[in-house]
Amino acid sequence: MNRIKKKLKGPGKILSIYFTAGYPALNDTVRIIEELEKNGVDLIEIGLPFSDPLADGPTIQASSTAALKNGMHTELLFEQLKDIRKTVSIPLIIMGYFNPVFQYGVEAFCKRCQDIGIDGLILPDLPLDVYMKDYDTIFKKYGLVNVFLITPQTSDARIKEIDQASDGFIYMVSSASTTGATSGFGAKQKNYFDRISALKLNNPQIVGFGITNSETFQQATQSTSGAIIGSAFIKHLTKNGLDSISDFIKTIR
Repeated sequence: MNRIKKKLKGPGKILSIYFTAGYPALNDTVRIIEELEKNGVDLIEIGLPFSDPLADGPTIQASSTAALKNGMHTELLFEQLKDIRKTVSIPLIIMGYFNPVFQYGVEAFCKRCQDIGIDGLILPDLPLDVYMKDYDTIFKKYGLVNVFLITPQTSDARIKEIDQASDGFIYMVSSASTTGATSGFGAKQKNYFDRISALKLNNPQIVGFGITNSETFQQATQSTSGAIIGSAFIKHLTKNGLDSISDFIKTIR
């Protein structure tokens, strides 16, 4: 069974951490993954840096720019991860934009993911209709879960379409802003969480955007299966370095 699906069937709320591959330093990728697993993270999203990250806030944009300047690129990331399953067993997802995947070759990219032990992809700018028409069979051929995003502006009808097309979890964006732009959750977000919960979707939801500490993690997971932290973790890495990863995780749960 795919590691993501297996993890979703387990007890407790999932803590997923996003970081940008090749940041703070080019060769930090594997160590960050190993440290996150060692400190009890359930799922890791490895950001493939891109030169035009439209959905990312300033923190992730800055880390992406720095990673590209460090020399990170698709083939190098695959090379860094080629032995990752010798030391890490938790689910791993590559998150990025569709252009680098397309440039690499979608099937070739998916095959490399399978060979390495990547469990899924998050490609926010790959439309559902295009994915279903052109790429669904390729992803399934290589055992990859494709994770779709929904926002407060996504209609119930569209959410149900996404739910039907999904085979893992749904990435539930907590607000319409870019990553890192919110702090805490107000009535609007809580109403949104309740609305999605009431739809009784087949796939579990994991919340991203705006989770920074234990309080927001608890708020985000009251009616969902877990939460994703990206900008807050990258800020912590930038300020405190890799030796402080355990300190950050302790502030969440």
